[in-house]
Amino acid sequence: MKAKGFIGDFKALNFLMLLAAGIINAIGVNLFLAPVHLYDSGISGTSMLLCRLLPAVPMSVFLIILNVPLFIYGTKMQGMHFTVYSIFAVFVYSAASYIITYLCGFDLSAGSPIAGSDLLLCAIFGGLISGVGSGLTIRFGGAIDGIEVMAVIFAKRLGLTVGNFVMIYNAVLYIAAGAILKDFILPLYSIITYCAAIKTVDFIVEGFDKAKSAMIITSKKDEISEDLSETFGHGITHIQSHGYYKGKEQTIIYFVVNRFQIAKLKAIVAKHDEKAFVTITDVSDIMGSSLKSDK
Repeated sequence: MKAKGFIGDFKALNFLMLLAAGIINAIGVNLFLAPVHLYDSGISGTSMLLCRLLPAVPMSVFLIILNVPLFIYGTKMQGMHFTVYSIFAVFVYSAASYIITYLCGFDLSAGSPIAGSDLLLCAIFGGLISGVGSGLTIRFGGAIDGIEVMAVIFAKRLGLTVGNFVMIYNAVLYIAAGAILKDFILPLYSIITYCAAIKTVDFIVEGFDKAKSAMIITSKKDEISEDLSETFGHGITHIQSHGYYKGKEQTIIYFVVNRFQIAKLKAIVAKHDEKAFVTITDVSDIMGSSLKSDK
């Protein structure tokens, strides 16, 4: 089912999952992190710090004020669908945060209503739960934190990767929080939150069964390809290549497997060609299928 508007087609399923993502993220932040003054990463963490400095202003207000302009600014590069999905997720996250903090009746003054004042438990589970929310947002077409848009836009200009830009931003955030509030214990625990969240995001976006791509340079392409195809039931791509050192024509076999199939793949290659050169790398995303057709 799709909803049509002046900005194109939007999937109703995406909005439903983004609704869930925003609520999940709010639970992780407001029931585990905020009650013990730990910090989330990115703009969310910045909003939490500003909320501590200006307690009269709800964190949900800072989330909208800081995030929405960044998503709008990044529309040209990221596309209208990404911007709409992201702003929707941020508004859900902001609204859910306000409801949890002020309307649900939780006593947050003594710590987390679930994990108490245990900083380690709050850091780990707050990171895991908010990571699920962030991962779902990315998986369904948006982002819940504007720092990712900033990274895409400015990282290359600064000679950084997107990941390094985000890491540096968070390092500056945690150092600033410690310096301003004269307490580095909480920012240090917040690093645990960040690590737990980023690993959870990877799991949600890429899955546990992360794919690997293998490139096999061999002179026994037919034997290896037949064995791989029969064993795994996948299609195989052949890429013709020319070896510079020996000047020989060779074939590169391109094949995608999961992490549990790597040992078997190596065994098949070694059985047919012990001199084959094999490289195996992570695959961040897959579109389409390499399964053999029955036709």
